[in-house]
Amino acid sequence: MPFKDALREVSDGIVIDLEVTPGSKRACVPSGYNPWRKRIEVKLSQAAQKGKANEQLIEHVAALFGVAGSSVSIISGAKNSQKSILVKKVDMDLAVAVLGRNIKE
Repeated sequence: MPFKDALREVSDGIVIDLEVTPGSKRACVPSGYNPWRKRIEVKLSQAAQKGKANEQLIEHVAALFGVAGSSVSIISGAKNSQKSILVKKVDMDLAVAVLGRNIKE
């Protein structure tokens, strides 16, 4: 599973590298994998204004992994399309299983 290149396990969870496209027709988390950038692709329906797309990203990632929104945080790229997020209380095995079911390669 090549998308594992976008995942890093840390002491309190997992860091996921994302390529985010705001303003899409519909939200799709995850929407695919970019092997050149080694990032999981995400499409969001909210525009990248006033943090709305970031809020939508956190909500969708929390729902995807079944954790509270407070367990998901953007650790880099808050104002950029390339983001890294921390999902607390999730290990590598769970992340690979959940993303593997949802990424169409």
